[in-house]
Amino acid sequence: MSNNPSSIRTAAAKVRHLGSAHAGTHHAWRMRITSLALVPLTIAFVWVVVSLIGKDHATVRATLGHPFVAILMLLFLPTGVYHMMLGMQTIIEDYVHGEHAKTFSLMANMFFCAIIGLACIYAILRLSFV
Repeated sequence: MSNNPSSIRTAAAKVRHLGSAHAGTHHAWRMRITSLALVPLTIAFVWVVVSLIGKDHATVRATLGHPFVAILMLLFLPTGVYHMMLGMQTIIEDYVHGEHAKTFSLMANMFFCAIIGLACIYAILRLSFV
């Protein structure tokens, strides 16, 4: 912490380490929590996919339609998409400098992730219930 007399930050703001938006830690914690959740979910996802290599279509449908596997997929895919959205949001906020371009990019990121997430959920539910 510097003792710069020209600094406009209050002493409390210097101690709390919050930026001007006062919300940086929420974003960082969400990234950490989703990455922690993705470790076992990714292992389970890869295990399921590897176990299905070389199987016929009916076996793949039956496996992906099993409730336990469907729940694993319903946990993995939206968590991964949300983590992707948070990561892209960080990149956009850091590297897109025009205000209009930044707003458009953040909106496009949210819509893209929502579409991908809903498509994944629909596909899993379709395999599980049909």
